[in-house]
Amino acid sequence: MLFSPKPMHIPDGFLSNLVAVVLWVISIVFIAIALRKSNRSLGERQVPLMGILAAAIFAGQMLNFSVTGGTSGHLLGAALAAILLGPWPAVLVMTSVVSVQALIFQDGGILALGANLFNMAVVGVFVAYAVYTLIQKLTGQQRWGILVGGFAAAWASIFIASLSCALQLALSGTSPANIAVPAMGSIHALIGIGEGIITLGALAFLFAARRDLLSPQSRGASDKVVLIGGGVLTLLLAMLSPLASSHPDGLEWVAEEHGFIQAARDAFYNIIPDYVMPGISNEALATIVAGVIGALIVFALAYFVARSRAKKAEAVGE
Repeated sequence: MLFSPKPMHIPDGFLSNLVAVVLWVISIVFIAIALRKSNRSLGERQVPLMGILAAAIFAGQMLNFSVTGGTSGHLLGAALAAILLGPWPAVLVMTSVVSVQALIFQDGGILALGANLFNMAVVGVFVAYAVYTLIQKLTGQQRWGILVGGFAAAWASIFIASLSCALQLALSGTSPANIAVPAMGSIHALIGIGEGIITLGALAFLFAARRDLLSPQSRGASDKVVLIGGGVLTLLLAMLSPLASSHPDGLEWVAEEHGFIQAARDAFYNIIPDYVMPGISNEALATIVAGVIGALIVFALAYFVARSRAKKAEAVGE
């Protein structure tokens, strides 16, 4: 049986207005810093990779996988972005993905978008980068260190981001910390294993095929092979998206189990809600079309941002 992907991010209604606004401000500050810092690290060759990586992460997030206890998880991708591009460009990649999900697909609330950006584009990226960098220093960039570091970074990005979300729920009065923290932490510790395995597999493939992409000296180096390969992978993930698990994701499961799911508010507008393209009767096809459109939008946004940063860096260097 085919399913459309489940909405995955914090909806409006779960957070108090004060918490949501504060997290909006913090996220905007980090995004502004990322735009400035990326001027120094992005060149013309990194621009296409940043776009295609954002598109692949978007498509990968649509493919929920089942987790024990009737829940599901999905790729976050923050660790992979941080490893391949560095932390500040990774913030921009994740911002592109999460923003399009909220604005076009009604996945996550508009008021809660600041919190979703903070959890995934800030906490997820910097936790992953810190863990990966630490393990690389301890192992001297040996192959097993890259793989172990990737797995640990991916797991930690999911786990710590979930605890951040739990604390936001507690500060908002939605769920007490002594309930939200262990509930979110326990289920996302399992989801993090799936994230770690996916990231490990991606890094193992890159280590065998394009080890230069994992080198800090050539971080983000791009070419037509990478672009074509990434494009094919993105299309494949979008085509597989109707196979997504129908189980609720970690946050939705916790909300149902602990009685605050009713606090969620529906979006005040709809464009492509629930990753199903309106006007197409076949739900599987509607999901695939929505995924392809979303991936193209994310690619264009990330590519435009990366190109503008690269051009500014070039102008400053002249």
